[in-house]
Amino acid sequence: MSRALVFPGQGSQAVGMGKALAEAFPQARAVFEEVDAALSQDLSGLMFEGPIETLTLTANAQPALMATSLAALRVLEAEAGLDLSRDVAFLAGHSLGEYSALAAAGALSVADTARLLRIRGDAMQAAVPVGEGAMAALIGVEIEQAAEIAREASEGQVCDVANDNGGGQVVLSGHKPAIERAIAVAQAKGVKRAVLLPVSAPFHCALMAPAAEAMRAALADVVVNAPRAPVVANVTAAPIADPQAIREALVAQVTGTVRWRESVAFMAGAGADAFYEVGAGKVLSGLVKRIASGAQARAVGTPDDVAAVTADFS
Repeated sequence: MSRALVFPGQGSQAVGMGKALAEAFPQARAVFEEVDAALSQDLSGLMFEGPIETLTLTANAQPALMATSLAALRVLEAEAGLDLSRDVAFLAGHSLGEYSALAAAGALSVADTARLLRIRGDAMQAAVPVGEGAMAALIGVEIEQAAEIAREASEGQVCDVANDNGGGQVVLSGHKPAIERAIAVAQAKGVKRAVLLPVSAPFHCALMAPAAEAMRAALADVVVNAPRAPVVANVTAAPIADPQAIREALVAQVTGTVRWRESVAFMAGAGADAFYEVGAGKVLSGLVKRIASGAQARAVGTPDDVAAVTADFS
């Protein structure tokens, strides 16, 4: 069995995430305390008790999801004997989850990752005035047709492929009128479903250029190490290890396409047949099963989940 760890992105947040881990395991509590201290905020209290409206704010959701993922990872290391260098062939994360993957692999410290994600969330939110951007999910479409729809709908505005999620799911991002045109074009072409997403900003498109520059400046000020296991980057769908290449990939990711389908296909093609979604929710587990036929995919975000997979690493 060849294992890959995958880390969820924004949208997987929920009030109560990580709480049971913190109550059951000192290793999880230590991660939440470290993140709270790094941000000078009781983020864990917000995660455990809500309200969901505040937790869902981009600047909170991003470090909160990372904290939950790293807490679950630390518990796996302590309880299941997980050793990344020995037991894991690849790590990858969806959008902000790439930061979680890099922190898990030791390329970034947990504290630096929390601060970077706070900067990232603030910068992404500030890049486009509220109401000017939008995102839409196209269901029942592959990347080539989605890209064609985006080109047809752009009419001089930004309409980019934000996420190639796999399983016939592609997300577009850009100026709101262009995204609305894309929905109409998709419907006219017989795409199964095309819907606006309830997001606060148009992520992963050219409109995020100011946020990309903010991340370039922020990443220049942190230590980046070579990861202890291969981390597959969103923008290349291939492993990156050189610290400067990691910085560049994280900057490019802000405006670039999250190539999730290709990332999972790469890992599966290289032999990974057991995927563990470490952190909140089960979104990526479902995508993995649709992309990598025959692969196992399990979510690990609660004490029961940890108990269920302990035998896998012993």
